[in-house]
Amino acid sequence: MTHTISATTPAAPPPETSGGAALDPKRRLAFAVVLIAGFMDLVDTTIVNVTVPSIQHDLHADYAQIEWVIAAYVLSFAALLVLSGRLGDIFGRKRVFLIGMAGFTIASLLCGVAVNPAMLIAARFLQGAAAGLMVTQILAILHVVFPPSERGKAVAVFGGVTGSSAVFGLALGGLLVQWDLFGWEWRPIFLVNVPVGIAALIAGAQVIRESRAPQRPRLDLLGIPLAIAAVVLLVYPLTEGRRLGWPAWTYGMVAGALVLLALFLAYEKRRFAKVGSALVEFGVFRSRSFSIGLAVWFLFWIAVGGFFFVWTLFLQQGLGWTPMHAGLTAATFAVGVGIGAGSAPDKLVPKFGRDVLVAGGMVNAIGFVAFSVLVAHYGHSLASWQIIPVHIVSGIGFGLIVAPTLDLLLGQVADEQAGNASGLLNTVQQIGMALGVALIGVVFFAQVGDAAGDAADEAAPVLISALHRAGVTSQDQLLADFRTCVRQRADSVDPSKVPASCLNDDPKAAGAFRTSIARADSVGYSSAFRTILLLDAGILVIAAVGFLALPKHSRPVSAAAEDTEPTEVKV
Repeated sequence: MTHTISATTPAAPPPETSGGAALDPKRRLAFAVVLIAGFMDLVDTTIVNVTVPSIQHDLHADYAQIEWVIAAYVLSFAALLVLSGRLGDIFGRKRVFLIGMAGFTIASLLCGVAVNPAMLIAARFLQGAAAGLMVTQILAILHVVFPPSERGKAVAVFGGVTGSSAVFGLALGGLLVQWDLFGWEWRPIFLVNVPVGIAALIAGAQVIRESRAPQRPRLDLLGIPLAIAAVVLLVYPLTEGRRLGWPAWTYGMVAGALVLLALFLAYEKRRFAKVGSALVEFGVFRSRSFSIGLAVWFLFWIAVGGFFFVWTLFLQQGLGWTPMHAGLTAATFAVGVGIGAGSAPDKLVPKFGRDVLVAGGMVNAIGFVAFSVLVAHYGHSLASWQIIPVHIVSGIGFGLIVAPTLDLLLGQVADEQAGNASGLLNTVQQIGMALGVALIGVVFFAQVGDAAGDAADEAAPVLISALHRAGVTSQDQLLADFRTCVRQRADSVDPSKVPASCLNDDPKAAGAFRTSIARADSVGYSSAFRTILLLDAGILVIAAVGFLALPKHSRPVSAAAEDTEPTEVKV
């Protein structure tokens, strides 16, 4: 093909095209903006975990309030996910995304300047709700601004970066607390979002095209409260049950959530048949690949969500590492994610298809088993350089799953269902993580309690030897107090609360007492963490087998009939 160019008037280069349709020239800039948004969200999901002592000390908060600082974000985020996908379809994905970004930035500022626990909890509720509005639009925006030939790589990069950002949050939180910038202690973990959010908001307004479903569904005014109530009734007891001792009403809330979910699904099915529009449109489930993949995606996030939770507890409370030490070591997991996510979409998936996902689950499981072997062998003396290789192996498996799975699942729905499918994917991921934290957390702390006797037995000789060196001859009562202390610490739901049996004011014995308690903690947490690693490895193997039910090479719907029913786009 030739182009004739005038000698006097420069001709503009021909626009990029795909299948005869002009491509969005700003799509890569738009991608950068939504990538930043997804990164900010997942960083804020985990960054608080390593700053808890600093927040608790600065705001004079009790442990229940600190748990609400974490739970508030998860609860409001999960409650808004399904609704926000539909809002994007109706009112425009760009508009809802920018509203969410603005709310997230304002909420981050409020978190950073919070003067008491109540203000911080309220700001975290707002931050989670804004993230729910913002994040659901990301996959839908990518689905409509990129042509099928580029979409897989874009979604894969998004999955890899955001998948590793949860780990990056641990490292960043540890660094910021350790550096204590301007004497602000924990506050920079939230304030750093403000300039980034403002820049992303301005850029997003310029480079993201507006898009919505071509046939705009009507807002489901009854389905919205049913969906939100069902999610809240499920997520709240999962996040608060362990601290409260799992009273009967928590089980009642879970049962109520299941009843509301059944009512919601029945109502949505009836509404769709009657008016042709619903909050969750069941057309996405006509795809066998999407339905099976969604279920396996849920199982996968139960495993890794529980792992992320107990992992940080083991590194800090089990091994006694500082937040920065734990965070930087944990960040090596992200290196493996980058390797796996970077090679899966372009190099591996076109050749091996779903087998890449199967391999990812198996590799991740192998990494967890190897980690458990290291913990069993080295215990409290485990060093960063020993952990890093298994982190990288586990991260590679994680990346092989998160990068291609999102593209495969979104590729099975038509463009007009992008917001609906994106909302479902994010909701399933968030509830899977909450369920993983709850269920695996219960197993973990039960194992810590069961190991308390062995932990005290193993640490007792260390205490006796130290007492001898300190010249303490009367040891019976000290040893009894020590065993009581280990048991009470193992059974406590509040790790910040020091039992009376752990307090020792004898200057000769106090140092030996503290050292031996730390040794017992290490033994108990190591034993429990090994159990969780093996449990998670088993779940990942099941997920890998589940991926075998997907087609070997799944052809995206939009590639089979590209732009036959285009999403309505406004420039």
